[in-house]
Amino acid sequence: MKQTPIELEQITATTLGHYNAVAESFREGTRDHDVSQNIDALLRHIQGEAPFDILDFGCGPGRDLQTFTRMGHKAVGLDGSEKLAQLAREDSGCEVWQQDFLKLDLPAERFDGVFANAALFHVPRQELPRVLKQLWGALKPGGVLFSSNPRGENQEGWNGPRYGSYHDLAAWQQLLIEAGFVELEHYYRPAGLPREQQPWLASVWRKCQ
Repeated sequence: MKQTPIELEQITATTLGHYNAVAESFREGTRDHDVSQNIDALLRHIQGEAPFDILDFGCGPGRDLQTFTRMGHKAVGLDGSEKLAQLAREDSGCEVWQQDFLKLDLPAERFDGVFANAALFHVPRQELPRVLKQLWGALKPGGVLFSSNPRGENQEGWNGPRYGSYHDLAAWQQLLIEAGFVELEHYYRPAGLPREQQPWLASVWRKCQ
């Protein structure tokens, strides 16, 4: 059943309200998460000479912005949460845009890579084709999108105060292909565990003209 604009506003307001309320503890709880496998997956597929322009989509409190900056890249953060965006600015020194994922205003063909780590699953399924097209538009020709989401059986709904949409590989591939991307690779995380203990689906995509 199609969600109304009012329902989408409620999803956004409730989810962002949660992140605003827990911003400090979220920063502490995720500070030591090792996502180097994901960062490497994005960077190794970007063509051309570094440094690269990277959009950290759903940057949270800025942990990965700091990593990209230390590596010499030019990173810009984007998060819907006012509190997380502020923390990200303070901690990383990077430019950080506070934007609702459902009301994006992105520059055209600005970025070599988009790093969407644990972010796009917050977009309701019916809105994903539009949001993915906006990310496609923000990438330079041949640019690369990385995404990592908790996988599921194509269900969506509330998980406590956060809304999520949980896709299996085939459904996720169809969404990205329809948005104009070509798959470069995918894998499950954490590495080295049986599949049932790998809740995260990571995938890397190239913008095709």
